[in-house]
Amino acid sequence: MPARAMCLAIPGRILRITAVPPVHPDQDPHDPGDSLWRMAEVDFGGVRQQVSLACLPEAAVGDRVLVHVGLALSLVEDDLP
Repeated sequence: MPARAMCLAIPGRILRITAVPPVHPDQDPHDPGDSLWRMAEVDFGGVRQQVSLACLPEAAVGDRVLVHVGLALSLVEDDLP
């Protein structure tokens, strides 16, 4: 039987969101630009990493996301009590 590939995505919580667009001479420095340049500081149980939000323009601070190789792939709903 052939081996099957699997990827691993880890859940984390967004702590802070920043936009890091490329700098153009004619661009307003206060304009965050395209949502493709949004980055988030995400907490993974005490470990914090910078993660791209290019695939999740709707993501907000406090949301839980699934992250694979530095890219947030989907939102994760919190468990109900």
